[in-house]
Amino acid sequence: MKIKDTRSVVTGAASGLGHAVARHLVQAGGRVTLLDIQEAQGSAAAAALGPGAGFVRCDVTSEADVNRAMELARERMGGINLLVNCAGVIGAARVLGRSGPMAGEFFAKVVHINLIGTFLCDKAAAAIMQSNPPGEDGERGLLIHTSSVAAYEGQIGQAAYSATKAAVAGMTLPIARELAAFGIRCVSIAPGLFLTPMAAGMSQELQDSLARQTPFPARLGRPEEFAQLVASVCEQPMLNGTTIRLDGAIRMQPK
Repeated sequence: MKIKDTRSVVTGAASGLGHAVARHLVQAGGRVTLLDIQEAQGSAAAAALGPGAGFVRCDVTSEADVNRAMELARERMGGINLLVNCAGVIGAARVLGRSGPMAGEFFAKVVHINLIGTFLCDKAAAAIMQSNPPGEDGERGLLIHTSSVAAYEGQIGQAAYSATKAAVAGMTLPIARELAAFGIRCVSIAPGLFLTPMAAGMSQELQDSLARQTPFPARLGRPEEFAQLVASVCEQPMLNGTTIRLDGAIRMQPK
């Protein structure tokens, strides 16, 4: 799949990794619909990207919202052949915190956004992709998940987050196997420490401390580097059913 031919939906695209992906795709000639719950920021982000981009407010935990957003994106772009799931929350909390055990509602909220939200977007996009005319090798579409190195080396306080990111990676292969019949691929990317808005809000001292944990390059990843990998996955059809670590060889410590 050539980037210039993509008609993409990117969730969590008002900022961070999602916005970097949307910008990269538009600059390469693709069309993008940005999905985010932050309406003002999402609308401004899409407007800044120019006529190749549009915005639809969407709560990925709502099946009705997701289905409506995907249909609007299909109508605006004339179809969908790429979905990049970047919507998510960190959800940091200890199982046994100072104020008591973690509330089940807190754990469920992280699951609903990071995991169920990804699944709802996957199935809604795939339902549209299955009717696309086949391209080279019979390809009709691509689903990309954002997992995390926390799926493998979750730190203290990341029980909820790590569980969802491991699950996102875990459902990649069965989805890829099932949707192969329609020519739809599914791949996950597991980023390490990246300079997202959350990291940018940290002190320089803390940013430098985190950067030193990465063997090489000894810095935080740039959102554009995540976007470059998304583009590479698009254009390499043999990448399917797998999770790719993008982490500078970091292996997270317990805390």
